[in-house]
Amino acid sequence: MPDTTQASTQPMGSSPDPRCDAVRIGIVSVSDRASSGVYEDKGLPALQDWLGQALWNPLSFEPRLIADDEANIAQTLRDLVDVSGCDLVLTTGGTGPALRDVTPEATLAVAHKEMPGFGEQMRQISLHFVPTAVLSRQVAVVRGKALIINLPGQPKAIAETLGGVKDAATGAQTVPGIFAAVPYCIDLIGGPYIETRQAVCKAFRPKHALRPPRD
Repeated sequence: MPDTTQASTQPMGSSPDPRCDAVRIGIVSVSDRASSGVYEDKGLPALQDWLGQALWNPLSFEPRLIADDEANIAQTLRDLVDVSGCDLVLTTGGTGPALRDVTPEATLAVAHKEMPGFGEQMRQISLHFVPTAVLSRQVAVVRGKALIINLPGQPKAIAETLGGVKDAATGAQTVPGIFAAVPYCIDLIGGPYIETRQAVCKAFRPKHALRPPRD
């Protein structure tokens, strides 16, 4: 199966607010078997669906489905940031200890700055569900004005990592997801102002960084 390279827009029915900044997001699924057509990739649809539900911004996506090859992953990330102009790049897959799991190495190879707090929080979230979360090696980095984050490979884990952990009885959030910190991080590196739907993900910004409410 060839790489998926066609850009796509926000999912139908998500009703983005046209007054918000437009955001270009790279979504990368790293899998030998999915990229060769052995099974259907579920990472790209899961990423696009969650982001489309969580964000008010008009979104355009740059999807890529690629094999577990370190050089190709690194070049894909460079292209998404430097050529396609993505503000945010999310990868899924290839972050475990297996020999072919090289997504973190490729991500660090293109980094201008490492953001270790994202990986630490992802593992804390996943430990609420499986003890093998300690085997995950996800990293996050800044390249230019873009934030790149490695995510788990399963759709359920993607949603939990991004959105956090909620109490089963009350629905109240008990552990924040990593996306709560993404909008302010992108503010700080010079990217667009990302606005979240609080029912899905409540982003945090210090008061001085908040935009005034619209009329």
